[in-house]
Amino acid sequence: MADDTLLLIMAPDLAAAAQRWRTTLADLRRMSPKTVEAYGRDTDQFLRFLTGYHGEPPTIARLNELKPADFRAFLARRKKEGASAATLARGLAGIRSLIRFLEREGDGNSAAVTAVRTPKAPRRLPKPLGIADALKVVDEDRQVTEEPWIAARDAAVLALLYGAGLRISEALAITPADAPPAEGGILRVTGKGGKTRHVPVLPQVARAVDEYRRICPFRPAAHEPLFRGARGGPLSPRLIQAAMQRLRGALGLAATATPHALRHSFATHLLGAGGDLRTIQELLGHANLGTTQVYTSVDAARLVAAWESAHPRA
Repeated sequence: MADDTLLLIMAPDLAAAAQRWRTTLADLRRMSPKTVEAYGRDTDQFLRFLTGYHGEPPTIARLNELKPADFRAFLARRKKEGASAATLARGLAGIRSLIRFLEREGDGNSAAVTAVRTPKAPRRLPKPLGIADALKVVDEDRQVTEEPWIAARDAAVLALLYGAGLRISEALAITPADAPPAEGGILRVTGKGGKTRHVPVLPQVARAVDEYRRICPFRPAAHEPLFRGARGGPLSPRLIQAAMQRLRGALGLAATATPHALRHSFATHLLGAGGDLRTIQELLGHANLGTTQVYTSVDAARLVAAWESAHPRA
């Protein structure tokens, strides 16, 4: 049965279909809970807009009667409210996903929403750390905590982000069965959309993980998350973010020095050392090479900055 809150902004037939769509996103398409939540929130905003626009909660039939101008009117309203281009693009993606789901069920028509151009968000360049700063961050002796095993844990997780280019969610999903041997090796990683890839783990990174395992007071089962919180439960990303915040203060780093910036640093430093884009794409788990190409701009910006600071005619 459809959630009663959905009935306030859409007719019962559309509410029931929206519930099935959300279930499909989570169970079949294996989207992250945050993405499903964002898509649901964006489509709810659109359907509230339609309710006010037409004076009644929309049905599936009314949704199929919409013109491109109706979708543009919603985007214009959201822009006037202060939504960024990236937020508008994500919102339109969620609306398209719902309507295409209805189309696959035989009840929708995606022609109008497909005709609407996606708002272009300005590309933000990643802000990597310098090599010296990145090495300080992953040094166990610099971790800002009095508990040795927690210092080892934080250093191991951060080493995986910088030394193997993992997302924080990927590092925290590693199990004892997945962990590389102390001398290094290949790590099997499950990334976005449930896609798996294999990344090499440097001996220094593997030793950091091994040291954490050696002194950790908890012994998770082979297929449970390896990294544990202070009470023995799975480690929360917020704790690694907090550890990074403490390191920023202790080392005098900029606010842009986040756990994810270590992944950016991995890619940027690898490219600067001569790594090719295709290899970096595979290591990062990017589905599209265009996503990886942003690091060429970062490296070019670094070279220009170096030239301006050193060249006598700069």
